Formats: sequence, structure tokens, C-alpha cells
Amino acid sequence: MEENYKMLAKTLFGFEDILAKELTQLGAMKVEKGVRNVSFEGDKGFMYKANLGLRTAIKILKPIHSFRVTREEDLYKNVKNMKWETYLKSTGSLAVDATVHNSVFTHSQYTALKTKDAIVDRFRDIDGTRPNVDLRFPDLKINVHIDRQRCTISLDTSGESLHRRGYKTATNIAPINEVLAAGLIMMSGWDGQTDFMDPMCGSGTMLAEAAMIACNIPPNLMRKEFAFERWEDWDVELFEKIEESLLKKTRDFHHKIMGYDKSPSAVAKAKENIKNAHLDEFVHIQHEDFFKTQKSGHEKLHMVFNPPYGERLENLNVEEFYGNIGSTLKHGYPNTNAWLITSNLEALKSVGLRPSRKIKVFNAKLEARLVKYEMYEGSKKAKKQDN
Repeated sequence: MEENYKMLAKTLFGFEDILAKELTQLGAMKVEKGVRNVSFEGDKGFMYKANLGLRTAIKILKPIHSFRVTREEDLYKNVKNMKWETYLKSTGSLAVDATVHNSVFTHSQYTALKTKDAIVDRFRDIDGTRPNVDLRFPDLKINVHIDRQRCTISLDTSGESLHRRGYKTATNIAPINEVLAAGLIMMSGWDGQTDFMDPMCGSGTMLAEAAMIACNIPPNLMRKEFAFERWEDWDVELFEKIEESLLKKTRDFHHKIMGYDKSPSAVAKAKENIKNAHLDEFVHIQHEDFFKTQKSGHEKLHMVFNPPYGERLENLNVEEFYGNIGSTLKHGYPNTNAWLITSNLEALKSVGLRPSRKIKVFNAKLEARLVKYEMYEGSKKAKKQDN
């Protein structure tokens, strides 16, 4: 039996609850929420499963050593004393990244360099050879985290950030991050039981993530590589078994997922990405200006979108644009739950509708709000009288 060990899943601010729920549903043990991270326990198979199956994780780290640091020498000495030869051949390659919250170590790159020196010096002392540094495709990716006087050394099991799902070859200006898109959809409470729409779909990220959520398709099946595939203990049979067990849990989807964009190039890119993700049977994309559309049918519609802002809004009147969002929803989209994310908090006032929910999130480094507008079939008053 493989033994369980502690791991740490990193995420975006505000997604800790969703990630903890995802981990619990996947079968993680001892799930504990932190800030922008969730710790948990599992075995090697679960580490593979977490990387393949988590929608809101950016990275999965496996801590292997922790110690106290009060001065520079403490870092070098402790790292050099670790048995790196069990993780890496002397002919292999490594990369180190660091995050620091400490008065002695104030520079993350310097911390990473010191760690790398200690590892390389250990190998040199053992047999005179040393591993190379390869920042792009290392055999071993190491994470150093120093918080006050505690240093934790972890192996990065994921490699490239998990938002790089592998289906996106075409992007527009400021495309939404896949982890952010998945988290917003999950936060909005969509469960695949109604039609879904992104009326300003850009390169189709929201649509792809919605389709994978609806069908319970693991989000990272299309990735070219995870960091653990270069490890000494890489178990391809176990990985394939985990992959197979996740694929058995996919489910049928009996509704529609629709995307509009008024830019023909965006529509072409979105279609290409959806095709790459093998999701074209679930997702329908049309060249439409949302402000000239209205909802067809009476069924409930769930909408999540990321209106353009900043560089994508250069030639637009922001107040008018957000005002048009409000009037299109009000007059054209009854029986719709519409969620949008924006970092332009002032512009929200121009929508002219009262949001029923506002959630603080971050889009990259920009503080943003995910807001919900409930469009009723008739008036709100009539709705209450019917109940």
C-alpha cells in the first residue's frame, strides 16, 4: 500500500471553499483551508488524481522538509543536508522557485539561487558531478516557501500552472484564466441542469470550462505533461488507472451551452479551442452582438461572462456599454440568472439593475466583483404573488 502524505493545493483568492469541496469529493483526507491554498493528505495515486481532476487548483505541492531559518546559513545548511539523490540523478536538471515573507530573506530570486547552490554543492561533494538548471523542462521542480522563521521545501508535482489545460491554442487580448473561469462558474452555482450562455465569449474559455463541469470531464486530460512524469518513481500504469477511473465518472448533458461574440476573429478562435478540447458536440458558438439579441424559449438560462475592460474597451463609452448590458438583460432575457465579473467597480453602477449577490474575487492582480442579476419571467412583484 502506498503511504499517505501531506500536500498543498494552491489556488486564487476567494476559491478556497470551492477547492476544499473539490478535494473532499475527490477523496482527499484531512482537508484544511488556508489563504489561497488548501492542504490535504493522499497517496501517490491521489496526487495524480488531484492534478488531473481539480478545476480550481493552480499547483499541487508535495512538502518534503521543513525547518527553522533565522539567518542565511540556515537555509544553505538544511537544504544541503537533504538527500536530494533520492529525487534526482546528478546528470538531471532542476529549477527552483521561492516565495518569501521574512526579514532575512527579502528577495525570492536570491532565495531560489541559494537553494539551488546548496543542492548542486551536495551532488558535487558526493561524486564530482552536478545537475544542470533548466527553467523550462526540469526533471525536478522545487518550491521554497519562507514564512517568518519557517522554511518549507516542496516538490512541485504539477510543473506549469494547472490553468494551462492544453486545449487553448488561440487567444484574444486579455483572455480569462481557465482556473478563474472554472471557479466563477462553480461559484455561480451552475450544475449543468439548465442551458448555459456566455454572451461575450472571447476565445471560449468560459464555454469549455462549463462543458467540462456539465459532463464531469477531468479538466487536465489534455495537458502535455505534469512535473511528476519526470520523477524517479513515476508510475505510468497507476496514472493510466487513475485517468480511467476519472473518465468512468463522466456524465451525460441534456442542455445547451451557447457562446456569442461580435468579433468574427474571436468566434473563430473560440470554435478552434472548443474543437481542440473535443467539446464541440456540447458547445454552440455564434457571431452575434449580445445587445441585439434576446432569449429564445422559456427555459431557465444561466449566464456567466467577463465583459471587456481596459485595453479591450479603448474605443467604447464604458457607461453606455454597461448600461446596454443592463437593458439587454432586462428586456431580452427573462428567467435568467446572469453573473458577470468586472474589475471596473464604477461601471457596475451603470448597469441599472440591483445585483442580488456580489462576491470579491481577483482577476490576475486586479480586484474584481462577481455579481449576480436575477431576471424574472414577469415582474418581481408578480413572481412573489405566484409563490
